[in-house]
Amino acid sequence: MTLTIGAAAPDFEALTTKGPIRFHEWMNGDWCLLFSHPKDFTPVCTTELGAMAHAAPEFARRGMRLIGLSVDPHASHMKWLDDIEKSQGIAPNYPIIADPSLTVAKLYGMLPADTRGGAEGRTAMDNATARCVFIIGPDRTIKLTMTYPMTTGRNVAELLRVVDSLQLTAAERLATPAGWQPGDDVIIVPAVSDDEARERFPDGWNAPLPYLRYVPHPA
Repeated sequence: MTLTIGAAAPDFEALTTKGPIRFHEWMNGDWCLLFSHPKDFTPVCTTELGAMAHAAPEFARRGMRLIGLSVDPHASHMKWLDDIEKSQGIAPNYPIIADPSLTVAKLYGMLPADTRGGAEGRTAMDNATARCVFIIGPDRTIKLTMTYPMTTGRNVAELLRVVDSLQLTAAERLATPAGWQPGDDVIIVPAVSDDEARERFPDGWNAPLPYLRYVPHPA
């Protein structure tokens, strides 16, 4: 099963680099960014885990919990942390899920449900589709999914931009146009009628098209 936007984020129990968790309980009603890796000690993933650790304060400022996953055992993860700190200048300060049985990877549709066996003997190429990002809202539903090839490192600034957009929509019923950055003008969502929009935005809006209504970013 492939998880899509609006789907319920499956719950699970797992051992992480910060100890055992039950996922929904660990989320504690917060926003969450879950990002996965096909194998430990892979070069691009090493840089990503470091980049996310450096950016952790920015995610925390937005009320986001970070959690990684890699399709290898806990003991391997703990050794990998040393390499990440040595090469990236910081060790991940968020949990990384150990998934040697492939349980979570299959539960979240990163690997086919009928995949046999566990992590042992599998290469990164075997797990190439376990390169996903899921943003999960406080209501435990999927708000965003992305899958990256193993050769393309994730852009942390873009993930933060997406979080800002999603949280703006959740709070204000506003959407963000192409290339939007925080502070830029935003769009009134189509579900808001003109009558309601006049109440919400008494200063009016700029509408180059009837359905494209720009307003300033709310303070």
